Amino acid sequence: MKVSIIGSGVFALANANNLINNGLDVLIWSESKDTIDKVHDKDFQIKSFGKNIINKNFKFTTDMELCLKNSTIIFIMVSVKYLEETLKNISKFYQNNMYICIGSKGIDNKNYCFCHQLVQKYINTRKIAVISGPSFAIDLINNEPIGFSLASKSKDTRLVIKNAIQSKNVKVRETTDILGVEICGSIKNVIAIASGIISGLGYKESTQAFFITESMHDIKELLAAVRGSKNTINSFAGIGDLLLTCTSTKSRNYTFGTILASRNKKKIADFLEKNTVEGYYTIKSIYKLLKKKKIKIPVINIIYNIVENNYDPECLINFLITKK
Repeated sequence: MKVSIIGSGVFALANANNLINNGLDVLIWSESKDTIDKVHDKDFQIKSFGKNIINKNFKFTTDMELCLKNSTIIFIMVSVKYLEETLKNISKFYQNNMYICIGSKGIDNKNYCFCHQLVQKYINTRKIAVISGPSFAIDLINNEPIGFSLASKSKDTRLVIKNAIQSKNVKVRETTDILGVEICGSIKNVIAIASGIISGLGYKESTQAFFITESMHDIKELLAAVRGSKNTINSFAGIGDLLLTCTSTKSRNYTFGTILASRNKKKIADFLEKNTVEGYYTIKSIYKLLKKKKIKIPVINIIYNIVENNYDPECLINFLITKK
């Protein structure tokens, strides 16, 4: 079976490695030759994964038509801010027998919609799934045990993609709650920024645990408000990913939060220039989406004001203490 990986970031490469180990024929698409050259750089690989991962089974192309030709599954793993342009390109070569699995996380800043909704805007298919869970690329590529939530309304789609992904080190749990999995996968990056702020302010693990617990209640309310399943918070995509992203320095969102707490504008700008921080992009989208739908999640307003309006980060602690 041939599968296409759209994107060449570290998470895309880690998933490609897992698929190759499962015996699949994998072709990775990247937007430029320069990006592919960077991926082949040993220093980049060691920094990202702790080892040199490139071998003869990794195949790259900048040609979308070639990448998708005769493919059974398309794994979309680009940053959400590039998703719409990428989908326009994919739609030119998509065939009705292809399955789509979305690994991108976040809310589109232009259309205020989730990734699977944006896919449906450009590609008319029910063969869409979303994958999410507690999985740093370095751990996946080093064959640590990993759990994923796989969501799709189509049973056939879940089966095909699960068979491709699941291995002796990767466990997949199925769900039909595609919107709930997307919400959890998106908002956890925003919550991780706030968790990093708490750490950067000097507060200890007890306060972080306090915050994460409160955030779980807020996420459940959000799931209910948009007609997702509250139970999705208990999945790999929910509490699993939330715990991982909110407590580890491997998380760029968490690390960004610690830098935000310093209020050092130069450090903040430098970090954003050198790193893709999905939560930074998502907080703008989710704030506007909630306002549009008239849904009140106060913690999102607090995080938005710290990130966008330079509010004192201590207001997050004040909010936690006074929250009813």
